[in-house]
This record gives sequence, structure tokens and C-alpha cells, in this order.
Amino acid sequence: MATKNKKIAKVKEPIRLRIKKLANGSQSLYLDFYFEGKREYEFLKLYLVPETSVANKETNRETLKLANAIKAQKIVELQNNRHGFSFGGIKTKVNLVEYVEKIAKKKFDLSGGDIRGYHQNYKSLAYHLRKYSGEKVIFKEIDKKYCMGFVEYLKTAKIRVDDTRNLSATTQRLYVARLTTIFNFAIADEIIETNPLRQIKTEELPKIPDRKVCYLSLEEVRKLIDTPCYYSDVRNGFLFSCFTGLRISDVRKLTWGNLQKDNSGNTFINYTQKKTGKWENLPLSKEAMKFLPERGEAKDDDWVYLFLSRVRGYENTILKTWAKSAGIDKKVTFHVARHTNATLLLSLGAPIETVSKLLGHSDLKTTQIYAKVVDKSKRDAVNMLDGLTG
Repeated sequence: MATKNKKIAKVKEPIRLRIKKLANGSQSLYLDFYFEGKREYEFLKLYLVPETSVANKETNRETLKLANAIKAQKIVELQNNRHGFSFGGIKTKVNLVEYVEKIAKKKFDLSGGDIRGYHQNYKSLAYHLRKYSGEKVIFKEIDKKYCMGFVEYLKTAKIRVDDTRNLSATTQRLYVARLTTIFNFAIADEIIETNPLRQIKTEELPKIPDRKVCYLSLEEVRKLIDTPCYYSDVRNGFLFSCFTGLRISDVRKLTWGNLQKDNSGNTFINYTQKKTGKWENLPLSKEAMKFLPERGEAKDDDWVYLFLSRVRGYENTILKTWAKSAGIDKKVTFHVARHTNATLLLSLGAPIETVSKLLGHSDLKTTQIYAKVVDKSKRDAVNMLDGLTG
């Protein structure tokens, strides 16, 4: 019995080479992607010219040959990605939550094991990603829709399981920023090719309310200097921070060995920021050096400021009482000293780029917050002249 010939079904290619006619008579070549229900286009910047000569025909033949070679390569890459590999053979089936926790562990190690360190932001991000989409999401499944859903989740999310408070807009934006960082790390690790959060418009992200910066004026700093404080190390450490901009975490771990002199005899601090892990070289002013305690017989690895307690928040309790005694009606915390340093430098005319470097900011936008404060102070001062002449 003769076997009937079966018609072989033609497999539909996920990528097709298409042509778009241009006004000048040429034709633009582009790829039409249709994969897993999604359609995208990629223009190759390759063109077919009118075949008015043998040379033009040969040019078009070579152009088509190149375009088809690109198409074939893209198909291979697309199929590899479908089976769990990105362009380069690296698996995209990496678990998102596990990856975030891995980054958190790295941050924890960089902080020297501080349980309240920078890594907690990533631990909290991992918690909210679990609440949003569970434990099993892999990078391959993450797209714009997933990210938009996470942004919407944050709007009604609670701080913790046992807390009835919703996340503030600032905290929501923080988690979006941390997720952006995670995606950037994943790009560097060749897990994904692009950051899906970049597809979301800025206006669709949580809005950050105007940030109020608490700082001390030069007159208020002078008031503190003239007001006795029983805890001399907290007093001197705070005033030292006012004239250096050091965070409390860096003041706490400052050792005498961090203080060095250059060839001209000027003193500077050679240290690594505890928050960011970045190495810094910070010159010291004569004003800052006034608030260094006597070294005596202290060794290079001894702390400069011997706070009575290494418990977080202890110093702020002392600062509150001290500020009140000085007649300062502001919520003074140790971080206010850093704000004070930034606003003092900017108000005295220091370039914002220089202030940014002195503070160890990685982004000039962070420093611009203080520039706005100084501009407002100038405007308020000028407005005081209004009405003086009737």
C-alpha cells in the first residue's frame, strides 16, 4: 500500500525581515519580532537603494545578505533566551528574591557587620517582593508590567506584618530606587540585558515630598560652643562633624591613625565611608581641628572620640538636652551636623561640586538639596528688606 505524502508544516519564524518604503525611493530594512505574544520592531539602519545600475544591484544583494545574517543571529539568541539563557549563555532563571538577599549580604559584609547598616534597605526590599509576588519569581519573568504592579503594591503596603502603618512616599521611592540598583547589578552580572524599570515614566513612580533639611546657622553653632555640655566627647564629636560633614557612623569609628599629614603639614582624614564603602581623603580645617581631643598616649588604632556608649541613638539624647540649654528650638540630631556643614560651605560660596566631593556624595542631586535650602535662606533674607521705605 502506497504511503501518502504528508505535507510538512512550515515553522513560523519568530523574527521576520521586513521592508519600509522611504520618500526618497530607498527602502529601510527592519526586523519584526513576534515572540510569546509580544511584538517589537528593530530598525537595522540598512537600506536598499533603487536598482538603477549593476553596482546598485550588487550593493542591495550584499545588504540583504547582511540583514538576513543579523536576523538568523537574533533568532538563535531569542531561542537561547527562551530556554533560560541570556545572550552570552548566562542563565536568566536566577531567583529575584534570592539575588536581592545576596546583595544584602554583600552590603552587610561591607558595613563590617553593623546590624543597622545600609544592607537593611535590601532586606526590606526582599520582604516586600515576597509579599508582592512570592518566592519563586525569576528574572526572565520580570517586565514592565511586573514593575508597575510592584509600584502599585507599595502604595498600600504596610511597613511590617505587625504594623498598621502604610509605607511613606519617601520609603516607596526608596524601594523603587533599590530595585533599580538590583536590576543594574543583574545587568552587570549578565543576567538581564536591560532594566525594566526604565520603561516606567517618572510621573508614574511614587512622588517624593519636598524634603525639609534641619541645619544650624553659624550663630546657633556658636551658641552650642558657648554652652557647657557634660559629655565632652559627644559635644566635640558633634562640632567636629559640623566642620567636616562626617556621618556619626564615621565619627564613631574614627581612629588616630586615620588622621594624617601631607607634605605641607596640613592634616587630612584618610578613611572609608561606613555607609558606602568608598575610600575618602578629607582635608581638615583649623576650625575642625579645634574639636579634636588631646591624643596623649593613644595608639593609631584607638578611637578619637570615646563615646560612653556605642548604642545607636545614645548621642542624640544628649544633643537634645544640650541644644535646649543653648536656647535652640530645633530637633538636633547628630545628622544635623552633616546638614550644617553642607549649608555653611554653600552659603560661604563653596562650589556645589566641591561640597559634593567633601561630603562623599555619589550623586550631585543629593547635594542640590542643600543648595535649595541656601537659596531659600537668601530669598528670605532679601524679603526682610521689603517695606523698609514705606
